Amino acid sequence: MSITIVPLFIFAASQIGTPGPANMALLATGARFGFRAALPFVAGVALGKQLIIWPIGFGLMELADAAPGVFTALKYISAAYIIWLAWKVANLRLTPGQGPASPPGFAAGLIVHLLNPKAWAMIVGGFTAFVGPDVSTLKATATIAVVLLSCQIILHPIWTLAGDRIAKTVAGTAAEPYLMWTLAGLTVASVLFVLFGGGT
Repeated sequence: MSITIVPLFIFAASQIGTPGPANMALLATGARFGFRAALPFVAGVALGKQLIIWPIGFGLMELADAAPGVFTALKYISAAYIIWLAWKVANLRLTPGQGPASPPGFAAGLIVHLLNPKAWAMIVGGFTAFVGPDVSTLKATATIAVVLLSCQIILHPIWTLAGDRIAKTVAGTAAEPYLMWTLAGLTVASVLFVLFGGGT
């Protein structure tokens, strides 16, 4: 068995395209600041996953096996942080002049996946389910890195653009707070599903 590319692409697209902490952050950022202004953040989010893929590919999970308690603690700390961000999103309003004046930038995007339990589970699942034992570490890691980045380049901007379009419809209306609370609720639900549902 080598690397099953087509199933890996399908897996990656299904995971990256569905609601999760990163996509909710992209949706909310596009809604609050507009598509163009959010693009540096989008680029940071896309490239930030590489900061997880390469260490995992080159043995980080062996460390996880040796010290599972540390990684369990980090998982729950990350989840708590994302839930806190969801609370901020819930109370954010799209009307200009409310909330932060400038969008999060590239550096802010880089750390989104580092604190995203779904991203960690997705990457580990990619290595364990689609890579054969005969594949070299470099080839396996590079393939997964390219496949996930390719999906992100397409799907992350779509989520951001969706936020931008939704905001143009509901900003300043009675529906606005319900939208922001829905985004926050989806973010929390996605984190809880990864933590307790056993999914990726």
